[in-house]
Amino acid sequence: MRRTSLILSALVLGLPPLTALAQSVEIEKALLAAPPTMRENAMVIKMTADGSHTVLREGSNGLMCWDRSDEPSRTFSVQCTSEENLERVQQNRAFNMSGGTPEEIRAMRDAAEVDGSRKESKFGSVYYTLNGENAESASLHLTIAVPHATGNTLGLPEQGSYTQPGSWIMEPGTTSAHIMLPGQ
Repeated sequence: MRRTSLILSALVLGLPPLTALAQSVEIEKALLAAPPTMRENAMVIKMTADGSHTVLREGSNGLMCWDRSDEPSRTFSVQCTSEENLERVQQNRAFNMSGGTPEEIRAMRDAAEVDGSRKESKFGSVYYTLNGENAESASLHLTIAVPHATGNTLGLPEQGSYTQPGSWIMEPGTTSAHIMLPGQ
């Protein structure tokens, strides 16, 4: 009865229904990782544990964003990347939500790499990730996907440090190869 009263009150006052308000909060949270100039036209999706998704908001600029705070070992985490990386994102989500330990999840990823079933990110696409205890204390982490690249193919070191200036390639020669951009 109380919910019906709230909905009727919202309609009389011209307010959107509560589900629309909740969805709006989900959308705004997911967009926190997006570059400000891309937020207005980014797609927002909601992921299930198996990697399937629903679209909360359509986009027009090729960027998609989602909340992944419910994944194990995460408190606050939202991420955005190219819509072309959806299969990779879905596969990562299924691995992360499998219930396995970090070592077991890494083993699943490694096995998919070896058997050729590991999905690839679009070469040169950016992953914008905002992680932390909460939105206020979260820090932005940027990586650029360069599947199969090595230090030799890109002229970058394969070792680096989060505390020293400079970029490097992590996981060189694999579908997971990416350029680290520390301090971004």
